[in-house]
Amino acid sequence: MKARVKWVEERTFVGESGSGHKVVLGTASGPEGKTPGPSPMELVLIGTGGCSAYDVVHILEKGREAVEDCVVELDSDRSETDPKVFTRIHMHFIVKGRALSSDKVKRAIDLSIEKYCSASAMMAKTATITHDFEVIDTTAK
Repeated sequence: MKARVKWVEERTFVGESGSGHKVVLGTASGPEGKTPGPSPMELVLIGTGGCSAYDVVHILEKGREAVEDCVVELDSDRSETDPKVFTRIHMHFIVKGRALSSDKVKRAIDLSIEKYCSASAMMAKTATITHDFEVIDTTAK
């Protein structure tokens, strides 16, 4: 896997993945404190949620569950001293679908976090990772 990050100006950078996708990232600058994009650590947190959400959807689809949507809301804490690593990450999954089995959703999330998600495995080296979930049945809608 390859990637490239190029400084643009002030605290603004453009990251490009080996597959050619670009993302603007940066930290607060200017009098309003606006950011040009997510900070690098926000991207790490987003990547962790994305990695796990991908797994959950994939596992549920493989199990022929009628999953229609998966959202992961992440809440975290970081160390107050440098390096400011993540020390706590909580992942709240909201999974929607037709007659989804709560047991299968729980199993998919557990498998992702404990076995398949590389990002979660790395983050668990410094952070306590917890999770919970809710299932929303869309059958009646």
